[in-house]
Amino acid sequence: MDWLMLIKAFLVGGAMCLIAQILIDRTRLTGAYILVGYVCAGVLLSALGLYGPLVEWAGAGATVPLTGFGHTLAEGVREAVQRTVYSVRCTEGLRQRLPEYPRRCCLHCSGR
Repeated sequence: MDWLMLIKAFLVGGAMCLIAQILIDRTRLTGAYILVGYVCAGVLLSALGLYGPLVEWAGAGATVPLTGFGHTLAEGVREAVQRTVYSVRCTEGLRQRLPEYPRRCCLHCSGR
């Protein structure tokens, strides 16, 4: 058992819970706003490239809270965009080589 990883996960997860508790106690924000804020913060930090290293360092302490859900959403979108860009490049190449290639081969192409 990796005790250092357990301690890091506890500290990071606990810090996120502490921040949420302070927001609940000191502001008029409801729990729902704080939860949405955490998901959005995870997406934003992931888009900036800051959340990935935190996940590598803290493990489950960073992936289990809602910020980890936002990070997972952002990573899924990033992979889907890369896959779509690759598929569009492939179909454009086919269209140039084969004039009879259908103009609408899938939902994403729609005659472009």
